[in-house]
Amino acid sequence: MSNVLGIIPARGGSRGVPSKNIRELLDRPVITYTIEAALAAEGIDKVVVTTDDTKIFKICQDYPVTLLDRPQELAGDKARIDDAMRHCCHIMETEHGYKPDIVVLLYANVPVRAEGIIDKTIKHLMNTGADSVQTMTAVGKFHPYWLYNIDGDKATKYVDNKVYQRQDLPRLYMIDGAVGVVRYEALMTSAGSDDPHAFWGTDRRAVIQQPHETVDIDTFRDFLVAEAALREKELPVS
Repeated sequence: MSNVLGIIPARGGSRGVPSKNIRELLDRPVITYTIEAALAAEGIDKVVVTTDDTKIFKICQDYPVTLLDRPQELAGDKARIDDAMRHCCHIMETEHGYKPDIVVLLYANVPVRAEGIIDKTIKHLMNTGADSVQTMTAVGKFHPYWLYNIDGDKATKYVDNKVYQRQDLPRLYMIDGAVGVVRYEALMTSAGSDDPHAFWGTDRRAVIQQPHETVDIDTFRDFLVAEAALREKELPVS
């Protein structure tokens, strides 16, 4: 039986949307959606919220989660998420006597996730023996083949190609931010690497989702999208 630790990083600051993790979304702070999703996941046995913000601390005290004080050097907008995750693991092991085998990264600014996606991603890691698994979605029409470099007003293709129809584009995927699962060893042994993605290990796998299944909030418009998605989930199935 594996020890599976869910980590919810929740900084107080944000450039795009100030205090986005605690802004009200359908009369609830945004972070509560992630906390409840983590607690509902059968595969997670402990949930940690790491934050530098007293208001976030206060909100999280209503839930059965471990609260960790995130050091300022790990809470700036240039701080790396893997450093914050390693800090959580170190504190949990040295102060709480708990060493995880698997770590689940759940961003606090993602109020919309597909039902069961956390457990599905954990199980995929266990079944494949990979170093990590992340949820991803197809790039769609914002494909590198249809992107341009702009010099002044001169446009040149970012990737030289002759693809005209969307269905002829090579299938590419991007991380959607819903769930990231990584083995403890891959996370901890990557400390000090100059590659900010090294902590995902060398054997990286994906669980593919539809674009609408995840909404992460980075802009004020994302709040409207998240609200619409959450209201849609409440509609009766016809």
